[in-house]
Parts: sequence; structure tokens; C-alpha cells
Amino acid sequence: MSASPEPRLTPIPVEEWSDDAREALHTHMPRAAKQFLSGDPDAPRVPNVLAVMIHHPQLAGPWLTYNGVLLNTPTLDARLRELMILRVGWRTRSEYEWVQHVRLGRGLGITDDEIDTIADNGTHAWAPLEADLLDATNELIDDYRVSDATWTRLAAQLDERQLVEMVFVVGAYMCLSMAFRSFGLELDPELVDYPAPAIPAAED
Repeated sequence: MSASPEPRLTPIPVEEWSDDAREALHTHMPRAAKQFLSGDPDAPRVPNVLAVMIHHPQLAGPWLTYNGVLLNTPTLDARLRELMILRVGWRTRSEYEWVQHVRLGRGLGITDDEIDTIADNGTHAWAPLEADLLDATNELIDDYRVSDATWTRLAAQLDERQLVEMVFVVGAYMCLSMAFRSFGLELDPELVDYPAPAIPAAED
């Protein structure tokens, strides 16, 4: 995998967070703020993604709110969302995104055979909506637009809010993949040895 030998941006330890960083988390992720910023020595470790994004609190805060809509109040089923994110993570060669969402996907019942198929290593008989969403994901990655044929099929199965959300799920996680790879974001300790299909090396 093509990556910097060292992270380009390192996670900021929570004890070094600025007042702006703390305010951003309290405003946009109050439950996470209570968890991570309690000062309790046994508080859970802040994930690398959050500890790196907080280099820019004014951007990180609104982004967390936006991403929270996709994760916490979605119109698309969580399994469908994770299938699309997995395809984005694999296609964009984003190790952090891929491994994190393999773990999340398995928690939602996505099977190893399905994960292998998303990684181009297997075959699976997808349900029609799943197949159409994966086609749309590939088209958005390749052409930045869902084709007319795929859109027509999806419009017969999803309402307008779900169609909007589908495009924003793919776009949001493509953006995150670009950020993660550009920052050299390292896997969290619990992800380092997590069993997931290995992403092949990409050329610079």
C-alpha cells in the first residue's frame, strides 16, 4: 500500500487539546465529549481519526455533525450504508476506512463472503437493492455521477431522501478516504491486527 512511512499529522493527545477543540466536541458530539473529556484516568482512548481532525476544530466540529446525520439518523438501512462505505474504502485504498468498516459491517451481519466480494475476491448473490447501490457507488467513484439506468432502478426502490443520502454517503467517505491517506492516518491499536482482507499496494 502506498503510504507515508510516518504519519504526516499526528493525533493530538486529549490533555493537549485547545479550548476550541474541546468546545467543538462539546457542541457537536456532546455524548463523545462526556466520554472522552471527562478527565477520568479510565476514560476510553480518543480514536486517531478524531484526534487528528481536531487539528482544525472549526472544520472538525461541523463535519462531525454532518457525519452524525449519516450514522445516527439515517434514512438508509445501516447495512446498506456500510456496504457502500466498504466499497469506497476498498476502491480508494484507504486502510483506516476499510478496516474500521469491516469491523462495523461484521457487527451489522455483513458476512465474510460479502466482504470478500466487495474486495473483488469472491462472488455473492446480492439482493437487487444492494447490487444497485454497489453499482451506484462504483459509478460515483469512476464517473462522479450515477448513471441513468442505475438511478432509474434505485428510484423505484428508494424515496427522494434516500436517494440524496446515498450520494452523500459515497461522497462523504470518499472525502474521508482522501483525508486519511493524505494525513497518513494510523490504525487505532485495536485495529492493527484486526482480520480484514489486505488492501493491495497502490502506485504513487
